[in-house]
Amino acid sequence: MSTADLPTYKQLLWPTLQAVRALGGAASIAEIDAEVHRQQTFSEEQQSVVHGNGPRTEIEYRIAWARSYLKGMGLLANSGRGTWSLTPDGKGAEEADIEPLRQAYDRDRLRRSARSPEGQAMLGDGFGLMNASVDGATEIDMPVDIEHVTSETCEPDEVSLTPPPDPSWQDVLLDALTKMAPDAFERLAGRLLERAGYENVEVTGRTGDGGIDGYGTSWYKLTSLRVYIQCKRYTKPVGPELVRDFRGALDGRGERGLLITTSRFTQAAREEAQRPGARTIDLIDGLRLCELLREYELGVSTTIRQVEDVTVDTEFFRDI
Repeated sequence: MSTADLPTYKQLLWPTLQAVRALGGAASIAEIDAEVHRQQTFSEEQQSVVHGNGPRTEIEYRIAWARSYLKGMGLLANSGRGTWSLTPDGKGAEEADIEPLRQAYDRDRLRRSARSPEGQAMLGDGFGLMNASVDGATEIDMPVDIEHVTSETCEPDEVSLTPPPDPSWQDVLLDALTKMAPDAFERLAGRLLERAGYENVEVTGRTGDGGIDGYGTSWYKLTSLRVYIQCKRYTKPVGPELVRDFRGALDGRGERGLLITTSRFTQAAREEAQRPGARTIDLIDGLRLCELLREYELGVSTTIRQVEDVTVDTEFFRDI
């Protein structure tokens, strides 16, 4: 499937805002992505398109653009802990407000880009030019590096003056996870179970154990529960067939299954995991895995930094 057959970031602005509203006004990236997928009911084919070399899908990449734009439009805010929340304007915005706000944000970006030293330098460096309207009236020549405009850096129907979002710590971590050897990734999953309080954890690995990669025992008061795990070090989304196969491998074994992937689960896979009348399969996708590795400090550390906001009172200097 061509990326041109996918919704653009513009088309995802309102669905992304609606997703945050549906999640109570604040949510993690993984929660927002899952809610947008749930509401938009993308096809399996659409969900399977990977951005570049992965691990993110093209739709996830464009939702990331939508979040960034909504922040610039004043409708979303994000904290250093990866939580995105509605601003007061975001709580009251209507669908008809989205495109005017986006255009106003773009005009502001164009204006700031044209006046920056980098923008002025680009004008004299042989870069391509395009006409852009600022404030709906003034035409200015805006530099665009035509050689760097590719499907990797912008939407298929437009040229973007803003570079794609920098790789997040989750992107860096997921890239490292997908490069791990399969048995090493399984051992990491076992260590994660141990850090989470599971007992008698064992990684079975490549022993022909019907697709079971390991297990551990969890206690709740006086009751124990054995949980079996399967690890999928994927870049493409995980579909419902893998959930069904894992469920079949659990027949005659423990009560619970935990499917872990470096990728994401399609909506059909999530529905299959919770299908009424069938054994429940718990799912951990790539972004949730990143959060768990950070929480239990497995290869991830967090440093708290203090930032100072300095305000200059210009009236003081005029009245002194």
